[in-house]
Amino acid sequence: MVKVIENIGKNVVGFELSGVVTGEDYEKKLIPSIKKKLQESDKVRVLYHVTKDFDSYEFKAMFDDAMAGLEFFTNWEKIAVVSDVEWIVNGVKIFAFAVPGRVKTFSNAEAEEAKKWLLEDED
Repeated sequence: MVKVIENIGKNVVGFELSGVVTGEDYEKKLIPSIKKKLQESDKVRVLYHVTKDFDSYEFKAMFDDAMAGLEFFTNWEKIAVVSDVEWIVNGVKIFAFAVPGRVKTFSNAEAEEAKKWLLEDED
């Protein structure tokens, strides 16, 4: 499940991921929220908070994630991934070089630090 986190910052959109994340979550919540934020600015900062209740991604969600990454490729300014799930943190670290914006991982205990980092130097 994906829950949209509102009012983090002007150019920031946030998502809380728990349980099983589906393709429908991406199509109805995540992608529309990013598109809406991009109507206000050409760059976006994203908070992905993978909660302790996270279980897994459906294949369709992983595919939609990759497609969103490509669709908004030049729009990423900062991406903060908050998670204690080792394979997610490691995957983000491995592929961070391929994202034009800055990408940083944080543990769940550092969730507030992640928000502060996203808000640094925000216009």
